[in-house]
Amino acid sequence: MSIPQTMSQKILAAHCGREQAEVGELIDVNVDMVLANDITAPLAIREFEKLGVDKVFDPQRITLVPDHFAPNKDIKSAEQCKYMREFAKAYHVANYFEVGRMGIEHALLPEQGLVLPGDVVVGADSHTCTYGAVGAFATGMGSTDIAVAMATGRIWMRVPETMRFVYSGELRPWVGGKDLILHTIGLIGVDGARYCAMEFTGPTVSALSMAGRFTMANMAIEAGAKAGIFPFDDKTEAYVRPRATRPYTVYASDPDAEYAQTFEIDVSDLDLQVAFPHLPSNTRPINQVGEIKIDQVVIGSCTNGRWEDLVVATEILRGRQVHPDVRCIVIPGTQEIYLRAVREGLVEALVEAGAVVSTPTCGPCLGGYMGVLAAGERCVSTTNRNFVGRMGHVESEVYLAGPAVAAASAVLGIIAGPQQLGL
Repeated sequence: MSIPQTMSQKILAAHCGREQAEVGELIDVNVDMVLANDITAPLAIREFEKLGVDKVFDPQRITLVPDHFAPNKDIKSAEQCKYMREFAKAYHVANYFEVGRMGIEHALLPEQGLVLPGDVVVGADSHTCTYGAVGAFATGMGSTDIAVAMATGRIWMRVPETMRFVYSGELRPWVGGKDLILHTIGLIGVDGARYCAMEFTGPTVSALSMAGRFTMANMAIEAGAKAGIFPFDDKTEAYVRPRATRPYTVYASDPDAEYAQTFEIDVSDLDLQVAFPHLPSNTRPINQVGEIKIDQVVIGSCTNGRWEDLVVATEILRGRQVHPDVRCIVIPGTQEIYLRAVREGLVEALVEAGAVVSTPTCGPCLGGYMGVLAAGERCVSTTNRNFVGRMGHVESEVYLAGPAVAAASAVLGIIAGPQQLGL
């Protein structure tokens, strides 16, 4: 007799060649895609070389993206990228994305159709959980696990429990996926979904754009989750079908599947959210922020560097000027998004407003480059983490928000929403 299962259980069971995967059991899982970047790939490659194998399990199923310190910011980062580049050539890795063709990894892979519904995806980056937006089970792992996955195409893991989040109500103007996930993390805490799959569903989610879903899945790890996942629907299909590079299988949770917890969240009155230092769970609605002066705004990253995010930011910045005391840095998630922003006039509007527009990079999000903060500086950022020293000096502060708040704050010089500009 079959036991009702969540979509996460079904995906994992299928990748073990089984009908069922019970919560808590240790399983040996075949993977569809293995990912690493210019920080984590060199660690994985060194461990891979210790295994004594002469080939990767499948050159088509490995993706390497230089995006954290690329274009190279210094000699050490250049050596890291060179090491990864040489590995890709030596082992005929099909999906190596060089500067000029690359993007921020978690924006790039879905855009390129490399991660698909029903996949198991593992990456040496904690925000690999982003791909749950297309109905994949995607999770971050350590570089040693990734080395083994590159060699064997397999990982082992414990089947996680699933927590269900049911959102209802129509979102207010400017409120989006970033506000939903910040509110949720504020509700349950940074360890509230520890080693669980967060399944996002409900009428609000059905109406949410794919960009909003990617944002939410991306930040599942900020609640401690193993994965974040969305049901497959017409919007998923419209996004995936023209991009898919191979066949895929759709899985859905059984109506009577067992969940560790279910949260019913009415978002009708949800305001724009801001996460104060130094935790993503330290959230407040915009009307409770007060007057906080800022020095920098970053709009971009694997969380909010998609086309829709740039459109929102540009709508607010167009015809206005970045405050003279603020540095505004805008980073499209991929070259494709960047090119569209050029062709459709977004880059022109942003530059005229006094913003800097960068090639795709993770740089400022992790305090790497392109926007490192000095002591005492404050930044409003559309990124995903605001830990102590995350974007620079340990005495700097990062406030997380969506693109609407970030753009309005850039104009006013304080943390603010578009309403304060009369929008």
